[in-house]
Amino acid sequence: MGEFLLETYTIVLPILLGYIVWLLKRQKKDRTANSTGTMLLLRVQLIEYHEKWTKRGYVSKHGLENFLEMYNAYHALGGNGMVTHLLEEVEELPIKITDRKDV
Repeated sequence: MGEFLLETYTIVLPILLGYIVWLLKRQKKDRTANSTGTMLLLRVQLIEYHEKWTKRGYVSKHGLENFLEMYNAYHALGGNGMVTHLLEEVEELPIKITDRKDV
């Protein structure tokens, strides 16, 4: 009986470990795709805000706070320095106190 269990473990264990490794790789691939997608959406929004605010010549306090939070999330996900240049330009804009709707 002990020999049967040993043979069963020797066959089943590598298969089970292989399956677990496959699952982990698949989960990592999914997380990477989600992170990349989120990063790209953040970049698009940051670019749109930058264009809007530089065109009108000022940024609202709440808008700047949102921009900074999105910027930090973008970089935490591995974003590049292109958005850093946008942030620098946004930070140079005058801050105008407005309604929360006027982001």
